Amino acid sequence: MSLHYLPAVKPSAIALGTIFNQTAELAVLTPLFGATYQRAKSSNSKEEFIKSKEATSTAVSLGSSLVGSALQSYGVGALINATGTLSYKGSAYLGALIFAATSAPGFLNDLIVEKRTLETVGVSVLAKLVETIGLSVFLTWWGTRTNPFEYPGTGRGTPLSRTSFRAE
Repeated sequence: MSLHYLPAVKPSAIALGTIFNQTAELAVLTPLFGATYQRAKSSNSKEEFIKSKEATSTAVSLGSSLVGSALQSYGVGALINATGTLSYKGSAYLGALIFAATSAPGFLNDLIVEKRTLETVGVSVLAKLVETIGLSVFLTWWGTRTNPFEYPGTGRGTPLSRTSFRAE
């Protein structure tokens, strides 16, 4: 597989999307950071804290969360570029489709099979809606195309509808 098949996305869009996702994810990671902060206060030295289980799990969680947020930002930006989405309404629909494809089945499982409370699932749904729809709209506002003049106008179709055999 060659990398030239992957759509180009502005690096600043990926960086800002990562920050956007980390801000939304903060609600999920806050309990972990709280336990880490308490452990840091109760430890006698920095070395003891660094070797603790809480510090290790926090570092792993934060690292994987940053990588995951960057990949999600690239993926959403690439979809915006590949579909030729130019409006906020279109990006909100795209974000809703991403939510429906990736998160909705898990939340239905939480409610129906695992019988979790509506409040618990509701907070998770809200956070995931911000991560999908909010990220799509935010990236559309910021801009994801490395060359903004690459797809001028809506009358020429989307990048996915174009083929190398059709004259422009």
